[in-house]
Amino acid sequence: MLRTSVLRLLGSTGASRLSLLEDFGPRYYSSGSLSAGDDACDARAYFTTPIFYVNAAPHIGHLYSALLADALYRHRRLRGPSTAATRFSTGTDEHGLKIQQAAATAGLAPTELCDRVSEQFQQLFQEAGISCTDFIRTTEARHRVAVQHFWGVLKSRGLLYKGVYEGWYCASDECFLPEAKVTQQPGPSGDSFPVSLESGHPVSWTKEENYIFRLSQFRKPLQRWLRGNPQAITPEPFHHVVLQWLDEELPDLSVSRRSSHLHWGIPVPGDDSQTIYVWLDALVNYLTVIGYPNAEFKSWWPATSHIIGKDILKFHAIYWPAFLLGAGMSPPQRIYVHSHWTVCGQKMSKSLGNVVDPRTCLNRYTVDGFRYFLLRQGVPNWDCDYYDEKVVKLLNSELADALGGLLNRCTAKRINPSETYPAFCTTCFPSEPGLVGPSVRAQAEDYALVSAVATLPKQVAEHYDNFQIYKALEAVSSCVRQTNGFVQRHAPWKLNWESPVDAPWLGTVLHVALECLRVFGTLLQPVTPSLADKLLSRLGVSASERSLGELHFLPRFYGHPCPFEGRRLGPETGLLFPRLDQSRTWLVKAHRT
Repeated sequence: MLRTSVLRLLGSTGASRLSLLEDFGPRYYSSGSLSAGDDACDARAYFTTPIFYVNAAPHIGHLYSALLADALYRHRRLRGPSTAATRFSTGTDEHGLKIQQAAATAGLAPTELCDRVSEQFQQLFQEAGISCTDFIRTTEARHRVAVQHFWGVLKSRGLLYKGVYEGWYCASDECFLPEAKVTQQPGPSGDSFPVSLESGHPVSWTKEENYIFRLSQFRKPLQRWLRGNPQAITPEPFHHVVLQWLDEELPDLSVSRRSSHLHWGIPVPGDDSQTIYVWLDALVNYLTVIGYPNAEFKSWWPATSHIIGKDILKFHAIYWPAFLLGAGMSPPQRIYVHSHWTVCGQKMSKSLGNVVDPRTCLNRYTVDGFRYFLLRQGVPNWDCDYYDEKVVKLLNSELADALGGLLNRCTAKRINPSETYPAFCTTCFPSEPGLVGPSVRAQAEDYALVSAVATLPKQVAEHYDNFQIYKALEAVSSCVRQTNGFVQRHAPWKLNWESPVDAPWLGTVLHVALECLRVFGTLLQPVTPSLADKLLSRLGVSASERSLGELHFLPRFYGHPCPFEGRRLGPETGLLFPRLDQSRTWLVKAHRT
């Protein structure tokens, strides 16, 4: 028989029971959207990854979270001239029982373990081109100040009280679990032992006096927030899951542990016998980065987008918004949720020996290649599978052959001996489809290509807004295939620059293809920054001409001058993306910490 979790309240007073409906509700939900900071949201954007636990070396799931945030951040910067109004933070979560235990097992002081593994994350992100503006560690002094101040705010508002918590605790997940979330699992000797129903990690019965947060008072405000903001959590299935959780009882939450049991953390202000709960500590990092508790943080909050894995959804979609509402602040603007990566159909696990080392992948497939693979194949709604052959096949097909081949064709000296952006002939390719005449060479499929590429930037932006970067890349890849079809259809290598009949159309075919390549290069910058730079440099596109605001596709077709027409191409840069050897694939396993 599993024992029942019991929460005995000690020292609760009527004065501490706030009217949440009045104090925290109407200001944020009356109009169906966040009213506080709307102007700031329009001008500013702040993207965050989770801060990653340092009990083990980074794997591709960590890199995937960082790449999603990096791509969103880079795409946002492409939209406007002001880079100062956009921020992007990541970092490491370095407190808690898991760290304390992992350090003891390794025979290290907690600080040594944290320094070692945090450095691994920083090195990985630097190698992968993660363009964060801040890398925070929860062991920093600035973070301790922020956490203790936040604690003080919650306490001053009557939301913390001391109580005896008795129930199940999962050290691996760093969380307390209700009875319904615990099950029995058979052990190797035949005896059963209790585990978390969601994660499968062992749990133990715990009884101690802690500080407790009045989470139960926030059930209805959280429901109003989510029902009034259907895009607050994306993709939609995760939004629905959280609302289902809120249909159940929401018990008060223990937010400290005995310091005699957990000493590796931030002490409760004024009570050294208690250590602040690791998740409360960790979540405040999002405020620390933007200057909390100084007033400057208000210009960035709540213009915030959290990018998280589905395993930490409850902490970010229930606990964190409740803490924020309790402190008199708005919930984050968006919570983007992604699923996990499996390897050859199996969950990544040290015991199975199939944990994929991201640094080895970056070396093998190139930085841009592996970035492209994870973001092209990763679908936030469900788990995605990794195996080496899939990486090679995708990168050879879409980057080496389709995109690289298109660039090589259009810049080859045999076809483009002047190495310029040739002129566009409006009589060969009139803006009105269906016209006939001796000079008209454009076909119905060519107009379809122009239409597809003209609408591509808007389509890509919508996919980014919907957290569907894989769909954005799918759309780009589709247009690359269409452009290759256009070039193949008109075979410029069969046309003659010396012929007065061929030359205008030959120049037009190359002009259209180069314009398409310019669009592709611009849109790929958030995902494959080095490859995109190489492509745009080869086309002679300067750094000031690479924003979305400067992306005016095929202006001559629409009756406007083209600044690139007649311009010399940039210097030869070699193969855009060399083909990978399919026969030399292997499972890339992680280095042990």
